[in-house]
Amino acid sequence: MLVDETTVRLAAFAVVFAAMALSEVVAPRRPRTYSRMTRWPSNLAIVSLNSILVRILLPATVVSLALVGAKRGWGLMNNLPVPAWIAIIGSVVLLDLAIYLQHVMFHAVPALWRLHRMHHTDLDFDVTTGARFHPIEIVISMLIKLSAVAALGTPAASVLFFEVLLNATSMFNHGNVRLPGRLDRYLRWLVVTPDMHRVHHSIVVDETNSNFGFNLPWWDRLLGTYRAQPAAGHEGMTIGIEQFREARELWLGRMLLQPFRGPAGRYAIGRRSAA
Repeated sequence: MLVDETTVRLAAFAVVFAAMALSEVVAPRRPRTYSRMTRWPSNLAIVSLNSILVRILLPATVVSLALVGAKRGWGLMNNLPVPAWIAIIGSVVLLDLAIYLQHVMFHAVPALWRLHRMHHTDLDFDVTTGARFHPIEIVISMLIKLSAVAALGTPAASVLFFEVLLNATSMFNHGNVRLPGRLDRYLRWLVVTPDMHRVHHSIVVDETNSNFGFNLPWWDRLLGTYRAQPAAGHEGMTIGIEQFREARELWLGRMLLQPFRGPAGRYAIGRRSAA
């Protein structure tokens, strides 16, 4: 299962990444501020570093944990008398809610925001931004995901599907691609679109603290964190946060040190003065 899981995830990542990168060339939504050669090496290096780190520190994958949980009767779904298809669909929806709540938490707690803000300090918004997370945040996120899988008793099939779906939609909704307006309006009732998630990467604090969903858009609408459009429009909005705006902050070494440099800033939810 481990080999199959790795193969499926890598294949899905490669296909979706290539499709989104090509789409950004054919139909870009915004002009680039920095070239790919300036940003992509560091963003892709983070992906490799995070993958290696997770394999070393957390060798048990979420799929393998789900298999163990099924054998031992752990969690909600393993103790509910429901058909397998309901357990699978229900688990995917509940895992997505867990990821939404985790994302809100990383914006609400200043110490966690210090880690998460590296994702927001990218000075452009494209497919590579979707995988640009600090290694410490990745480890914490994996621990939260492992806990959620154990508590929910998530079937292994649901976990694998959710992992592939989450990676794919993260690359999709971070894409610098132009969708027809009508298609975007309908599509964002089913999945987070690039225009919907781009608002979350605005320099404006209230816009940064909105549209937390990565996959399903329902949680933002139901829990009051949805914002349809940025105030300045998608072409006029500024990507990033108020800190770390020099081009050298796109270098890998400086990115890794960002959580430990400068004040926490005013982006943590409920916090409006630098700390």
